[in-house]
Amino acid sequence: MNTMFKTIGEQFANFKIIRRMARYDDRATYQSHYLGLAWEFLNPLIQIGIYYLVFGVALRRGDPMPGIPYLPWMVTGIAPWLYMNKTTLDASKSVYQQVGLVSKMKFPVSVLPSIKIAGNLYSFWTMMAFAVFLMFTNRIWPSISWLQFIYYFLCMMVFMYALGIFNSTVSILIRDWHITLQSILRMLFYMSGVLFNFVGSNFPPVLVRILEVNPFYYIINGMRESLLSRGWIWQQPNINLTITFWLFVFIFMAVGTYLHNKFRSNFVDLI
Repeated sequence: MNTMFKTIGEQFANFKIIRRMARYDDRATYQSHYLGLAWEFLNPLIQIGIYYLVFGVALRRGDPMPGIPYLPWMVTGIAPWLYMNKTTLDASKSVYQQVGLVSKMKFPVSVLPSIKIAGNLYSFWTMMAFAVFLMFTNRIWPSISWLQFIYYFLCMMVFMYALGIFNSTVSILIRDWHITLQSILRMLFYMSGVLFNFVGSNFPPVLVRILEVNPFYYIINGMRESLLSRGWIWQQPNINLTITFWLFVFIFMAVGTYLHNKFRSNFVDLI
């Protein structure tokens, strides 16, 4: 527990470093491209267009929620998914990509996943602004339930760091882990309710309950229900899913910070 609180404290103590390096990281990634940082926003928008053409038009999916058109419903879910997918993969390789920085100077290694988490937020907010635009064009107006979005956003940040500190350490100890993680995320994409609503569908109730335990689903569905005014945190089964979600976060955070603090002095040798 002490190592977990110590690692969390390092994030707040080095907040300015995280923010500054996140901006630099984004610029360095796209500095050789003609459109530069515009690709940070164009890539997710292109993916949204492709998924809508396939699932919303070609497959002629109906309204996933009563009175909610497919496009705004899909975008409010795919925006957090694209952010979490990219951030999970980027954070998992954040330490061994910066081995030169770690070896040449005294640097708080635990903030490296946070830099990726902060850097990817620019595209996330762009996608969420697009989602709000689609809601307004479909006459879906703000309500008091929008305040819940703040809670689910904080859930996403904490969950991303818990995964980041865990995956970045395991990726050094097990070099195949990053590739395995890519396969796991491809599978979770279809198990997180991003493109279709399996609640109230023809899925067996037991299977639906298993799919709802997915922490990615908790965040995606929570943001969706908040913005589309379809539910509250304290309602069943949301309260049970909330307990399960934070249990997942605690386990990843506790194990991740323990492994990180145990092996961080040997990161350079392991890499």
